[in-house]
Amino acid sequence: MRLKITHKTEYVYDQPVPYTLQRLRLTPLSDRSQNVLDWSVSVEGATIEVSFHDQFGNLNELVSVDGERHTVKITATGTVETRDVNGVIGPHQGFVPLWLYLRETPRTKAGKLVRELARGVTGDGELARMHALMETIHETVTYTPGSTDSETTAEQALEAKKGVCQDHAHLFIAAARTLGIPARYVSGYLWMDDQPEQVATHAWAEAHIPGLGWVGFDPANKICPDERYVRVATGMCYRDCVPVSGLRIGAAGETLTVYLTVEQEQSQSQS
Repeated sequence: MRLKITHKTEYVYDQPVPYTLQRLRLTPLSDRSQNVLDWSVSVEGATIEVSFHDQFGNLNELVSVDGERHTVKITATGTVETRDVNGVIGPHQGFVPLWLYLRETPRTKAGKLVRELARGVTGDGELARMHALMETIHETVTYTPGSTDSETTAEQALEAKKGVCQDHAHLFIAAARTLGIPARYVSGYLWMDDQPEQVATHAWAEAHIPGLGWVGFDPANKICPDERYVRVATGMCYRDCVPVSGLRIGAAGETLTVYLTVEQEQSQSQS
């Protein structure tokens, strides 16, 4: 499947901003599940200072604003050819050792409820248990937009029994790590046939299964990622995968607007 993605982020300030430094994680990389045909990130009202790959292998760009700017526009766009690999990304790679993905973060700290949920998951082998975990989370935590925020923990989402894809991913990661299975957070895009215009990026999780390597699980949709998914960044939790994050000096008020479209594009052989 060939997907055309346009992701625009606009910051409007009510007065000039003395200085802002932002980190962008907006560029997908080619891997077993996808081939990036073309991709670009452009910035209006700011300057891209440097780009680098972080410890998780994500491509980062640092953007600075210095002066009388009131508006900053960031546009990421490109075409990605995807393939269905049943969620199997393959062997672990990169600078981060596999055992690190067993460590808790504030958002994935397992409390009493998470531990109880993990203990209730059964299956013949790690892969079967992770499928069962995905299904249990999907059935237990109702997808409810606006019910949580970026600081909500896995334990809080499970207690409320509602959340969004970020919460489903954090809960999966917390439970998997409790079971001794390395797990990580994934941010990216999801093509939805009836909804090309979207309000946010998507999130899911990956668990490391012996003999397969990293395997994706999307509890929000109760499916292993297929050709509709585009991977952008991975990390311990949401904090390591935020599309745009940073700091700002000054008292200016900020209005944020996000515009995102994910559309299927016909390949040349099909046209």
